Amino acid sequence: MGIAFQQIRNGQSVIDAQLDTGYESGSGFRDAFSKIMGAPPMKREKHHAVLKASWIDTPLGPMIAISDDTGLYLLEFSERRGLEREIEQLRLKKKAAIIPGNTGLIESIKRELEAYFQGTLTHFKTPIHLLGTSFQVRVWETLMTIPYGETRSYAEEAQFMGKETAYRAVANANGANQLAIIVPCHRIINSNGNLGGYGGGVKRKEWLIQHEKKHVHH
Repeated sequence: MGIAFQQIRNGQSVIDAQLDTGYESGSGFRDAFSKIMGAPPMKREKHHAVLKASWIDTPLGPMIAISDDTGLYLLEFSERRGLEREIEQLRLKKKAAIIPGNTGLIESIKRELEAYFQGTLTHFKTPIHLLGTSFQVRVWETLMTIPYGETRSYAEEAQFMGKETAYRAVANANGANQLAIIVPCHRIINSNGNLGGYGGGVKRKEWLIQHEKKHVHH
């Protein structure tokens, strides 16, 4: 799928892309594409906006980035639970077609992620869009104030927001975050020191926390 993304992005026709990537039947290719992107490659006409989606390889596995020219809407590990649903909701919310492609902002986040994984970047500057309820947006903005290399508990996060009793709602909003790593929900752990859940999987969460602790003073 990742190779097909790049070929369609480079202007190769859909039929060539599907044959080169070994999808013998056109419908098999479209199904796989739809599963990830939420719309077959050809249906681009009826939308007001176009968002571009790109595959980014990282040391923790491939990620999918979706943006327009103003900001990044989604950055997720490609096997995150419920990713197809997230992409579908984004498409509906923005009334947009999502097609394989590149933007200056996707290039920007690729460079920043590379530096992040090398341990040389602690703060992302690529513009983002936080699409959620006002409560969710407040939670995500709070997450972004947790310093690199540190962790907080769900209860501490709720307290910080002045919502001590709402830590379940805070936890749900963390789970709805669509900008992995940039909005650092991996820095939230259980009060007892257990890691707690993570959309990208607990192993990734553990890796990210350790990685940041190791590089915090660089």
